[in-house]
Amino acid sequence: MTKIRAAITGINGWVPDYRLTNQELSTMVETTDEWIMQRVGIKERRILKGEGKATSDLGEQAVRGLLEKTNTLPEEVDLLICATITPDMFFPATANIISDKVGITNAFSFDIGAACSGFLYALQTATSYVESGRYRKVIVVGADKMSSITDYTDRTTCTLFGDGAGAVLLEPTMEEHGVMDHIFRVDGSGRKYLHMKAGGSARPASHETIDAREHYVYQEGQAVFKFAVSKMADVAAEIMEKNNLRPEDIAWLVPHQANLRIIDATGRRMGIPPEKVMINIMNYGNTTAATIPLCIWEFEKQLKKGDNLILAAFGGGFTWGSIWLKWAFDTSPDK
Repeated sequence: MTKIRAAITGINGWVPDYRLTNQELSTMVETTDEWIMQRVGIKERRILKGEGKATSDLGEQAVRGLLEKTNTLPEEVDLLICATITPDMFFPATANIISDKVGITNAFSFDIGAACSGFLYALQTATSYVESGRYRKVIVVGADKMSSITDYTDRTTCTLFGDGAGAVLLEPTMEEHGVMDHIFRVDGSGRKYLHMKAGGSARPASHETIDAREHYVYQEGQAVFKFAVSKMADVAAEIMEKNNLRPEDIAWLVPHQANLRIIDATGRRMGIPPEKVMINIMNYGNTTAATIPLCIWEFEKQLKKGDNLILAAFGGGFTWGSIWLKWAFDTSPDK
């Protein structure tokens, strides 16, 4: 019996207009363009400005463009999953809000929170729904307004993050294309190195937590870097070995865009040359759940049907994983 697979049949990204450059950051904290470029490889990041603007506004734009691009009606969508760690509010789910804003009314929707691995976790979750045979059009959104939880007085973290969203449409196929395999891992003990100190049920918001600036990203950079370099590289290599894929079989490595040195280490571990690694960190910074779909969106015109893509991510939790994806359609340069 032929297996139903979940294939990406459309992709779209959206980023705000405002560019926060290294030069501007250097007027806010003690840093320089040279220091930032040497350590993380980021030149600028996009920031969502405007009163009341939230993650759902990023996701809305990405999904609207996706529906238009794929000639999909909102009422045809069966499910929408949003990967985010910056929800509009604790509840309802940001996926519910995005669905309402774009007119998706015949579906259910929910959020997944796995930090920088969120898009991969959401993509595999959506894949399972499609492979079940019950769902024919599923949208996966990776969206984060990281500026909302970034402390712009902390030079160790404020240089890293930006805002953005990317969305894909998954549909069933009987061809040998789509999501082929995945490997996911977690180590919850890593939470002490990367988390938000307050705002949850363990430490609810109070005057004390606000005064102590505990509602922002807290990161112990060296510890996170060491874990990320080894874990993301290892899991990307592992999925290749598991599926007997050689470096020459891989068209593209699509790594989470957190740090250029981590990306380089992952490519080397896999034996993938730099020209086959998708990189756009210099333009957007770390948009958390949005980095991987934004990369694929920017490189879409270079993809061909049948291309083998390895998607790899590492994030807070600690969470990490990789997906082997076989691209399902050709994109002409003028499309």
